[in-house]
Amino acid sequence: MPARSLDGAAVAVIGAAGGLGGPISALLADRGANLILAGPHRERLEALDLPTATIVELDVRDPAAGDRLADAARSVHGRLDGLVNAAGRVGFGNLVDHDDLAIEELFLTNVVGPLWLVRRVTPLLAESKGFLVQISAVVAEQPLPGMAVYSATKAALTAADRALTRELRRSGIVVCDVRPPHTETGLASRPLTGTAPRLPTGLAPQAVAARIVTAIEQGETEVAAEEFGSHDPDDRLV
Repeated sequence: MPARSLDGAAVAVIGAAGGLGGPISALLADRGANLILAGPHRERLEALDLPTATIVELDVRDPAAGDRLADAARSVHGRLDGLVNAAGRVGFGNLVDHDDLAIEELFLTNVVGPLWLVRRVTPLLAESKGFLVQISAVVAEQPLPGMAVYSATKAALTAADRALTRELRRSGIVVCDVRPPHTETGLASRPLTGTAPRLPTGLAPQAVAARIVTAIEQGETEVAAEEFGSHDPDDRLV
C-alpha cells in the first residue's frame, strides 16, 4: 500500500507542458490527482488534453507566481496537497562564454524563482502535510566542465532541497530532490546559450516520470541519478 495516495489530491505541476512535466502530469492524472497545470503558455498546457485540470499561467521567474498558484489552489480545491517543479533551462559552454544576463537567467529560472514560489506555497502545503518535488539533475552530483553555470544551478537547488527536507519536516511536508540522468526531454535542443555536446541516448521521459511518481507515493526524500536505472556516467543533464 503506498505511503501516500494521490487519488483526489490537489497537485500542481510547474512546467507541466515540458518534456518531463507532461508525462508526470499524465501519470498523476491516472492516479486520480486533481491537477493544477502551471506554466507561461496556456495553449501548451491546454494541449496536454487533461480536461479536468485547472490551468494557471505563470512564469517561475516572477516573484508573484507563487501567490497566483496559491490563490488558484485555494479557490478551486481549497487546499494544495503537492507541488512538482519541473521547470528549468539549460546553458552550454565555458563560464567565460556565458554573458552576465545568461548566468542571471539560469539562476533565476533554476534556483531563485523556484525558491520564491516554494516560499509562498509552503503554508498551504503545511496545512495538508503535503509534498514538494524539485527536479534537479545528475550534474548536481557530477558537475562537468563546459557546464559550470548549469551545474551550479542544479547543485544549488539540490542543496536547498536537502536543507528544506529538514526545515519543513516538523510541518509535515515531504521534500523530494530528484536528480535524473540525461533524459530525452528536448531540453538540450533549446539551450539558453551555447550548443549541446554530443550526448548518448537518454532515458525515456515516461520511465523517469514513473520513477518520480513512485517516489511521491512512497514518501522518498531523494532520488539520485543511479536510482533511475542504467545510465552512462558521462550523462550531463536532464
